[in-house]
Amino acid sequence: MSDAEVGRFTVGVFQDAAWAAKGLASLKQAGFPVDSLTIIAKESPETGALVDLHCGAGAERFELPAVGAVVARGPMLEALGGADLRRVGLSGSMRRVGFQPHDGRIFEVLTGRGGVLVAVRSEPRAADALAILHSYGGGNAAIGAWTGRL
Repeated sequence: MSDAEVGRFTVGVFQDAAWAAKGLASLKQAGFPVDSLTIIAKESPETGALVDLHCGAGAERFELPAVGAVVARGPMLEALGGADLRRVGLSGSMRRVGFQPHDGRIFEVLTGRGGVLVAVRSEPRAADALAILHSYGGGNAAIGAWTGRL
């Protein structure tokens, strides 16, 4: 357990890599830097290419409880606690970035069904990120704001 501030993220889950690509392109066009973006998705050729295109080459590949093999890259991975994320999954670690456990469970189920989780670290522009995620089909898009103890 830690009280360290890890930043807040705006998160949405797209139905597939094609929809996520549209949302990510719009985020970049709106001026969100690549190093603020995180993608977590079930491993496939399409999602691997998506991560490489929008976050740079070098996607991490690992297993997530309740999801399976994933490809991922971005600042939210470190904020979720690395090893803790791999041990407890999204449902158990999303509290670290301002979401309650039930939110993490929703993100976990949608990602496990083949959705593509996209997160943006941009507290000053969180509302802009949220609007873009919603506009391009980012389901259950929300801004992490819960500040309870970890």
